[in-house]
Amino acid sequence: MNRLICIFFGLIFITGCSVKSAQEKDKFVEGQDITTDNGMVVSAHPQSSRIGVSILQKDGNAVDAAVATEFALAVCYPEAGNIGGGGFMLIRTSDGKTDVIDYREKAPIHASRDMYLDKSGNVSEGLSTETHLASGVPGTVDGMIIAHSKYGKLPFKDVIQPAIDLAEKGFPVTRRQAEDFNSNRKSFLVRNSFRPAFVKDSLWKEGDILIQSALAETLKRIRDQGREGFYSGMTARLMIREMNRGNGIISEQDLKEYRSVSRIPLTADYKGFRIITVAPPSSGGIILIQLLKMTDPYPLSEWGFNSSKTIHLMVEAERRAFADRSEYLGDPEFVKIPVNQLVSKKYLIDRMSTFDEKRASFSQEIRPGSPEGYTSEETTHYSVVDAGGNAVAATTTLNNTFGNSIVVDSAGFLLNNQMDDFSVKPGFPNMYGLVGGEANSVQPGKRMLSSMTPVIVEKEGKLLLVLGSPGGSTIPTTVFQVIVNVLDFGMSIAQAVDAGRFHHQWLPDWISYEKHAIDSVSLEKLRDIGHILKERPSIGSVNAIMILPGGKKAGGADKRSNNSSCGY
Repeated sequence: MNRLICIFFGLIFITGCSVKSAQEKDKFVEGQDITTDNGMVVSAHPQSSRIGVSILQKDGNAVDAAVATEFALAVCYPEAGNIGGGGFMLIRTSDGKTDVIDYREKAPIHASRDMYLDKSGNVSEGLSTETHLASGVPGTVDGMIIAHSKYGKLPFKDVIQPAIDLAEKGFPVTRRQAEDFNSNRKSFLVRNSFRPAFVKDSLWKEGDILIQSALAETLKRIRDQGREGFYSGMTARLMIREMNRGNGIISEQDLKEYRSVSRIPLTADYKGFRIITVAPPSSGGIILIQLLKMTDPYPLSEWGFNSSKTIHLMVEAERRAFADRSEYLGDPEFVKIPVNQLVSKKYLIDRMSTFDEKRASFSQEIRPGSPEGYTSEETTHYSVVDAGGNAVAATTTLNNTFGNSIVVDSAGFLLNNQMDDFSVKPGFPNMYGLVGGEANSVQPGKRMLSSMTPVIVEKEGKLLLVLGSPGGSTIPTTVFQVIVNVLDFGMSIAQAVDAGRFHHQWLPDWISYEKHAIDSVSLEKLRDIGHILKERPSIGSVNAIMILPGGKKAGGADKRSNNSSCGY
């Protein structure tokens, strides 16, 4: 035990978590609910948050810290942190300029519309989730390199080195991580030709040290060769060898041609606040803006937090937004998306014209709308704000927990199963129960639709909130509720993040809710007007930062997971 304690505190020192001695302004602070004067990082694991803050303390900016955090998550949070997946990074510089780096995965060039169907046209169970065919072309490494080259301040080698050290020297796993590794042990053994680092002779327990030597070597190649250290050379050869072993279809050409994309963020006003979020191929931003605009005319603050009236209204808005998602949203490079029409005030007022305060709708009655002029659950989020006021909200994923559980032999990283985010067959639900159509069908080189919803909120032109969440289809509704909790119900960021949640996604036609999120009286009232309610363990896992009057940063690290706020 003493040895483990020594290792643990040694790692804290290595990853930059030590207090900078004399100067009080540089004092390191850590916890789920903290306030700091300068920079802050809130992420899914204490190690990655510490590494991000260590970069800020070395005079790095928010993007430097975000890139360091992302690579660290690939080491210490393999459930969703990755170099074999993808995501979206929303950036706001201190002068108010914004950008989105879309590093979402793409379908390989040999992908086809019906690749997951059998000869009878039925979906082959597990093909889009548990096999090499489930993997899209990874985007994370390219996205991090592009983000750093555009906005970073420190040398790239300094930003990635802490993740390399973490992989080489190891770190103590948390209790929840030990449970995740143990519950996934069979999949790791069955789906790999070797025993990956996530499997050991005995079951994992809290405090055991996870060392990932092969992953460290892969990260070193990225450090030394940049993009080519992943998309060509040794790492690419290892990835292609892995594809060949399991009849996957990612090719050398796919890796060579992959490029992340810079996109213009979506923006909207909500009760005097400016909402900044991501555009397609994420559906999350459009859904969030639709939800806020559909509920804006109603007095939520008078109705009260999670009252039956408030929940009924928010659920009916969610029902309509997810119906639109099923019809219109996909990769904008492949389908025409009526973005402006879908978020217009006129359209959304019309969408809510059938809202009845005394009766639940039935999803069979709610169809996708007709925008004027139009013709035809494991992820992770981190938020960063630096002392200069630069901010990053980034959400990244392998899709399911540990992706498809396949590790690239001798390279040490997990493959994603993002192909399941396509509509593998129109009307057939994916692993999150989401139903889609032709707009999100599989096509070579196409980016699959996402629910990721990184968000930045401004008040009178100044930074106020930075947030996002994992959770598959529940991501936009989770973010929606946290924003409403702060802006309408006046909660602190910690209160807003920890408050109980609910979710509706059109199909299946029921309200999911966390235990204790809705009181018994409200539950009965919702049932009386026709809602079906089903309790579930948890919804989302938000990591957020709020700028307080005077400039202090308050962290909200969701108690639902191993999330950690770190700052100085």
